[in-house]
Amino acid sequence: MFKTKITEMLGIEYPIVGGTMMHLAKVDYTAAVSEAGGLGVMASANYKEMDPFREALRELKKRTSKPFAINLNFFPALNQIDNNLYLDIMIDEGVKVVETSGHKAPEDVISRIKEAGMKLIHKCVGVRYAKKAQSIGADAITVVGYENGGATGTLDITTLCLVPRVVDEVDLPVIAGGGVADGRGLAAVLALGAEATIMGTRLLLAEETPLHEDIKKKLIELSELDTQLVLRSIGNTHRVMTNETSQKVADLEASGAGLDELLPLISGMITKEKFAESSDGGLLACGQGIGLGTEIKPMKDIIEEIIEEAQSVTARLNNLMPLARSRYMPQSCPP
Repeated sequence: MFKTKITEMLGIEYPIVGGTMMHLAKVDYTAAVSEAGGLGVMASANYKEMDPFREALRELKKRTSKPFAINLNFFPALNQIDNNLYLDIMIDEGVKVVETSGHKAPEDVISRIKEAGMKLIHKCVGVRYAKKAQSIGADAITVVGYENGGATGTLDITTLCLVPRVVDEVDLPVIAGGGVADGRGLAAVLALGAEATIMGTRLLLAEETPLHEDIKKKLIELSELDTQLVLRSIGNTHRVMTNETSQKVADLEASGAGLDELLPLISGMITKEKFAESSDGGLLACGQGIGLGTEIKPMKDIIEEIIEEAQSVTARLNNLMPLARSRYMPQSCPP
């Protein structure tokens, strides 16, 4: 079993965080990740009014007694909601862990988060952003490489290069993602110095993820070649599944289209509807690790398979180093 600074800090069984996915990271998904032994994260931005958000939070607490987190979104939005409104309810309902993500560090709410005794995990895509989060009092840092599904930033640094750089530059436990979709990926980021992984793409195939079954079946057929970057022209680069919608967006961007022309394809409400119906999936955040997911199955089975494979990988590595084992491992005393 893997015991890391993150599992100890958050009180979770496995060093796996379920990625926060807009329109998908609701109660069913979040509870399933937490019940499976990871850290489920529910996206506050899925709830545009406070009463439904409180109801969802209460339902989540009924569905799992295990640790979970709530994400506060600092990305630009057409109808931005004051995160203090979400925080009011989170504090009132006793939320213990907050994840923040977006184009800036959560400086305007950090004091409230700390005063409430919450653990703060800030998600970012580069060393300087990680150092900024550390400077304002974050408890852990999440970094994701260029392979990541969803927001990638504009630095275009791969996970293999980004993670050790951040580990070397901050004094906080690091959660790493971007292309991690199985136990080999988990073992790899732990070897790079991370204390846990964050994954979303592989969990798209969980039975509990509220994505239409037909879209999940399409995802099973994809390879690492079937994603593309969109929305870079408006400063909000995302990696998504390649489909008719994403190609239309890419073509519009190539022609110099502005936000007004893109909105009919990228609007949150349009995407939400496409996730729930048998369609091309709309703009569906999807990482390059999608080719590693080959079955739709319960969240618990996916996470347990990942852990078992990671254990097998580390055992294999130990077997590759017999001299190191004999040299550094404690020797038994002679009879």
